[in-house]
Amino acid sequence: MITRFAPSPTGHLHIGGARTALFNWLLARGQGGQFVLRVEDTDSLRSKEEHTQAILEALTWLGLDWDGEPVIQSQRVDLHRQYIDQLLKNGQAYWCHCRPEDIEEKRQQALQTGGKPRYDGHCRELGLGPAPGAVIRFKSPPPRSVGWKDLIKGSIVVDSDELDDLVLLKSDGFPTYNLAVVVDDLTMGVTHIIRGDDHVNNTPRQILLYQAFGATPPQFAHAPMILGSDKTRLSKRHGATSVMAYRELGYLPRALNNYLARLGWSHGDQEIFSLEEMAKLFSLKHVGRAASVFNPEKLNWLNAHYLKQTPLEELGALTLPYLTAKNITPPSSEVLAKIMATVRERGKTLVELAEKAEFYFLDPPPLDPIAAQKLLTPEGKATLTELAEELTKAFPGDHQAFDQIIQALATRKMVKMGVVAQPLRLALTGKTASPGLYDIVEILGPEKTIQRIKAALAYDGQPQD
Repeated sequence: MITRFAPSPTGHLHIGGARTALFNWLLARGQGGQFVLRVEDTDSLRSKEEHTQAILEALTWLGLDWDGEPVIQSQRVDLHRQYIDQLLKNGQAYWCHCRPEDIEEKRQQALQTGGKPRYDGHCRELGLGPAPGAVIRFKSPPPRSVGWKDLIKGSIVVDSDELDDLVLLKSDGFPTYNLAVVVDDLTMGVTHIIRGDDHVNNTPRQILLYQAFGATPPQFAHAPMILGSDKTRLSKRHGATSVMAYRELGYLPRALNNYLARLGWSHGDQEIFSLEEMAKLFSLKHVGRAASVFNPEKLNWLNAHYLKQTPLEELGALTLPYLTAKNITPPSSEVLAKIMATVRERGKTLVELAEKAEFYFLDPPPLDPIAAQKLLTPEGKATLTELAEELTKAFPGDHQAFDQIIQALATRKMVKMGVVAQPLRLALTGKTASPGLYDIVEILGPEKTIQRIKAALAYDGQPQD
């Protein structure tokens, strides 16, 4: 078994393309086959090398490794021409000198009279040769049924009379998409093609070309498209659509892979899969025929799950770039792992974890002005002053000792523990919601803890730097 992913480098790798790559990768890896990569860059006006590199980077980030070197389609034009010449020699292709504007005019006339907007075959039997602006067309065989058993959609049959004489070689000397794809898949030995169902209309044309070359077509599987929440095709208006945008937003590749696989494929009621497990279980029989709706909340849920499952030191290393982006100089990996232990239950993405952890690195953290007005009253500052004195005398060595300090002060003042704890939380974090207070105190240590309390005591309601 050989599957392939064949992106065009005209932009970044889209979520839909990533799912196509994933399905091909899973099928090949699960069956002990090969997964090859082909860059279809024959659109010279739109294809760019930086897009090629971005696609390779995205696939690498997702962990979708390919076998061998990437095949560059534009380097195979001579091979494509050889196959076109073979069709010319066999009388299965011909030169067409019709001007594009004349063809378009005839198509419009056909539409107006209820006919089919197809090429009328004017040059089909004229025996023409090369000429400036000329193209080479495929001589479609007499009308007959062209069908295949789609591995997702089931049996599909098309009347070949619906297909006009396909252009094989454009006037600029480059092969067309359908010709290049067939020659490449044929010569690369591709046995299974999984692609989006927007390619269904290309398949009968490609089958006819395989037959013209005397070859057996590969097996086709056309996956339904991915829709946005409004049931229209997924686009930028629905949010991020490129794979690398999700990396920038702080998603883990294993979460994105898991989500994309489940976006159309299922294995019972199971929701959580590793990449290796998916490869063992994946089957095209369980890919649905209906379009799937992209649900960001489901992706967030999966990503939060994987964040919680990630070892703390690894999680710290993954979060590090997002902290660095905030101009934060990170501590040792050991301290960063302790910080991650306090915040990883509080965020759905690495970006959110970096935001939740940011207060640890701000000395002092800016205080929420509304909370400060409420908590840093004379009474609140008096409580903080006493707390600072207690912590200076005996900094707590464990959680129990810390609780005893808070409880004793609350008892003396005849107030609830929250009346003591909340001003301290504000002083240490700048906010009224945070990880556990003792965890924060332990990570900050005596010096920073006392400094932050003193900074809060000096707060006068004026904007902080």
